[in-house]
Amino acid sequence: MKKIFFTLSVLSLISCKKGAEKKESLYPEKEISSEEKQLQLGQEIFDGKGMCYSCHKPEQKVIGPSVKEIASIYKQKNGDIKLFLQEKSEPILDPKQYPVMKTNFAITKTFSEEELKAVEAYFYSHLK
Repeated sequence: MKKIFFTLSVLSLISCKKGAEKKESLYPEKEISSEEKQLQLGQEIFDGKGMCYSCHKPEQKVIGPSVKEIASIYKQKNGDIKLFLQEKSEPILDPKQYPVMKTNFAITKTFSEEELKAVEAYFYSHLK
């Protein structure tokens, strides 16, 4: 009798475990692509530690040009947003405002290569 009870208990545990595994596979979490992760990081930096949002808006000029305008001009002229943010290239968009932007290089120069790529990707995502 003990052997039957033990066998039934083991079978019951195994079947519960299999049911739980099947349930999890029926509702997989949506995987985020590396491109989506990069865009998320770019937006987090833009809205957070980069403080870019204070001068740049997606569709309209405020203090600085819009994100869309920046991306469009840099794409047309084969510019490198990352190099500009590191103060390693000249401005190609509204050079008169360069002194205003120059004060922000203290922040953007601290960005890692991954963060610079993410910010650049975020800018270019506004062209889609």
